[in-house]
Amino acid sequence: MPFGYVFSVGLLAFCTATAVIGPRPAHTTQSYWGFWATFLINELPFLALYALAGDSILAFAQGDLASPGGLVALAVAALTAAGLAVLIRRALPTGAELRRAFADDAGIDLRPARRPWAHILLAPFAVRRHGVVRVGNLAYGDAGKRNLLDVYHRRDRPTGGPVLVYFHGGGFRTGHKRWEGRALLYQLAAQGWVGVSANYRLAPAHHFPNAHVDAKRVIAWVRSHAADHGGDPRTVIVSGSSAGAHLASMVALTPNDPAFQPGFESADTSVAAAIGFYGYYGRVGGPGSSPLDRLRDAPPFLFLHGDKDSSTLVEDTRELVTRLREVSTQPVVYAELPGAQHTFDLFYSVRYSQIIEAVIALGAWLRTSQPDDDRPAA
Repeated sequence: MPFGYVFSVGLLAFCTATAVIGPRPAHTTQSYWGFWATFLINELPFLALYALAGDSILAFAQGDLASPGGLVALAVAALTAAGLAVLIRRALPTGAELRRAFADDAGIDLRPARRPWAHILLAPFAVRRHGVVRVGNLAYGDAGKRNLLDVYHRRDRPTGGPVLVYFHGGGFRTGHKRWEGRALLYQLAAQGWVGVSANYRLAPAHHFPNAHVDAKRVIAWVRSHAADHGGDPRTVIVSGSSAGAHLASMVALTPNDPAFQPGFESADTSVAAAIGFYGYYGRVGGPGSSPLDRLRDAPPFLFLHGDKDSSTLVEDTRELVTRLREVSTQPVVYAELPGAQHTFDLFYSVRYSQIIEAVIALGAWLRTSQPDDDRPAA
C-alpha cells in the first residue's frame, strides 16, 4: 500500500469535494469547518493540480501504481482533477458577473480585462509590483501597534491619484494590515493610486465603537496626508473584507458623525465610495452598531460576495443591498461571485485578478462622473 500517495491524494480529494459541494452553516459564523477545508484550494486549484500530477508521476516512477491500493488512489486522483476543473470553471465567469453588475446597477461599461495567466498559474503568492513602495507602520492614533497603517504608492510618486483605504478582516478579534488585499493595494499603486491599509483596535480588549472610531481616524489621517504620498484627498474610497467591510460600510454611512469622532469632530470623514468584500454587516454591539441601523442616502457602494461563502453568508449581504437601494440615490452595485469562498483576496487568482480590474474601473468612473465641486473637499 503506497501510504504516502494515498494520504496526499485523499487530502486533496477531501478538500476538493468539500469545495465543489460547498457546505454552509445555518447562519454567519466566525469559524466553520468547511471554510478551513476549502479556502486555499478554492482559489488555488491550479496549484492543487500541480501537486496531484507530481504525486501521481512520482508514484508511477516508484512502482506504487502497480498495487491495488495505488490503482484506487490513481482513480481518486482522476476524480479529484475533475473536481478541480469544476472549481476553475466556476471562477472563470467572475469578469462577466462584474460586467453585468456594473452595467445593470450603475450604467458603467466595464471592459473585459486581460487575464495575466503567467502570474495566475505560476506565481499566485507574488503580490508585489515593480516600482511600488510600501511605507510601513505610520501612526495615525495613540493606540500603539493597533493604530498603525501602511501606505502604498508608486516610486515616482505621481500626483492626484485616487486613494483606497483598506481594513482587514478577522471578526473584530484578529487580523493584521498585511494579510488580505495586498495584491489589490500593490496593483492599484502601480496604476498611480495611493493605497492605505490600517490596523485597528480589537476585542476582547476593545469593543464597539473603538474599531469604528479608529476607522474614522484613518480617514481623517488620509485627508491630511494623502497628498504627501501623491494621493487626491477628494477621492477617498473606503474598503475592507469581512469585519473590515463592516467598518468600511459604517464609515460611508456615518459621514462626520461626532459619535464616532471623539476629539476630532471637525475632521471631514466623508468618502467618495465604499467597497465591501465578503462582509459581515450584523450588529457588533447594541442598536446602532450595524450598517443596517444606519441606512441613508449614501455614496456609491460596491458589494462583492461569494455564493459559496461559509463564514459570512451571502444572504446577509443581499439584505443590506436591498435595503440600501431603497433609501440611497447613488448606485449600489452588487456582484455575487460564482463559486467564491471567504477570503478570496488572499492570493492573485483567476477570480481576484478580475476583481482588481473592476476596482480600478470604479475609481476611474468616480473621477469622471463626479465634478470636482461634488467631491468631498480636501
